Amino acid sequence: MADKAVPHFHNDIGVAVIHVGSREFMCIGALPPFDHPHVFLDMGADHEIICQYCSTLYRYRPSLKAGHADPETCVWNDRAKAAAE
Repeated sequence: MADKAVPHFHNDIGVAVIHVGSREFMCIGALPPFDHPHVFLDMGADHEIICQYCSTLYRYRPSLKAGHADPETCVWNDRAKAAAE
């Protein structure tokens, strides 16, 4: 399975803000099968963006590596699901 070029994040745990280390990413809302359409978000020069589907606030944190988030559980890794099947 190929790695995604664009990181995917979710807010299944319902936190107020997800800090991310990427300015361009996909929001999937909740974990599948309860996810919303996977939306590409691009902060540009801004430091935060709100997903228009689930209203999750994403805030850029330069100290995080690209593709990482705080809380860490908000990073979606579909490889874990594929390995379990």
